[in-house]
Amino acid sequence: MGGRMPTLYLSHGAPPLADDPVWPGQLAEWAKGLPKPKAVLMVSAHWEDAPLAIGATRTIPLVYDFWGFEERYYQARYEAPGAPELAERVRALVKGAQDVPDRGLDHGAYVPLVEMYPDADVPVLQISLPTLDPARLYETGKQLAPLRDEGVLIVGSGFFTHNLRGLNPGLGVDQAPGWSKEFDAWGAEALAAHDVDGLLDFLRKSPAGRMAHPRTEHFAPLFVTLGAGEADLATQRSTIDGFWMGLSKRSIQIG
Repeated sequence: MGGRMPTLYLSHGAPPLADDPVWPGQLAEWAKGLPKPKAVLMVSAHWEDAPLAIGATRTIPLVYDFWGFEERYYQARYEAPGAPELAERVRALVKGAQDVPDRGLDHGAYVPLVEMYPDADVPVLQISLPTLDPARLYETGKQLAPLRDEGVLIVGSGFFTHNLRGLNPGLGVDQAPGWSKEFDAWGAEALAAHDVDGLLDFLRKSPAGRMAHPRTEHFAPLFVTLGAGEADLATQRSTIDGFWMGLSKRSIQIG
């Protein structure tokens, strides 16, 4: 495979994303416009483990890491091929990485992948967030960047604003509380300006940072994406925007 793969950050939503009238189609169209990856490397907000952990290298059951939803959401299947060769490359690039062979894909990984690669024909490997420190995650992304030249699509999966107390199913696609809109606008501007320093210091530099992210694990995957895409930051663009139940679903592509 020739050419360098893009690197993505996407907002993944909860399992009911699959029922949304707009969002699944946006993810599907996005994937159609991408080069077909040799493998996908997922970094999800829902797995924190240090040192960096490498999940199952073979197909094992999904992790249903959510509560209180209808039973049908626990019947979801996504049997993508394992990616043992990619795991070997990650071990070579990130010193001290650990294997967690019984850790399947969580909903931050499979919920968007079901929409993007519904045939489950692309090997997928999930790795953990080894820290929530933005600068260290950026460095992790830089360590993983060589994979882009090997046909690997690196995907950070989080949510551009994530305060579940502000979740409001009654809101329309362009409706959101002020803090969510303010943070989204600031983040879009910082990304467009390639202001990596500002983004790394988002809790202090952004309006409503603590409201948008009372805990920062859903913004954290962005820094892996930015680090992996450092050489191509000038190409950064938002691929999906708008709001879902009041939260920003902004997603970006670099390269």
